[in-house]
Amino acid sequence: MTDRSQPGLRIDCADLVELVTEYLEGALDEPTAAEIEAHLALCPECDTYVAQMRETIQVLGHVPVESLSDEAVAEIMSAFRDFKGLKTPPA
Repeated sequence: MTDRSQPGLRIDCADLVELVTEYLEGALDEPTAAEIEAHLALCPECDTYVAQMRETIQVLGHVPVESLSDEAVAEIMSAFRDFKGLKTPPA
């Protein structure tokens, strides 16, 4: 059985995925950010995931929103709704 009281084990991979945006934006409180950093030191899969997210933000963070087509915006919004289970009823 895993000792969940140890740094890096207080959160699991699913928790990290839920918190990654706030982590990368520096919006988490210090204890939570430190727990994520401890988890990343122990979990190569999550470390790779966060590195990929950083790279995606670095590349796509420079795309002006107004340059996206209406179709691209609709697809992105649909993907987020589907991810969160917030499907909107058909119009």
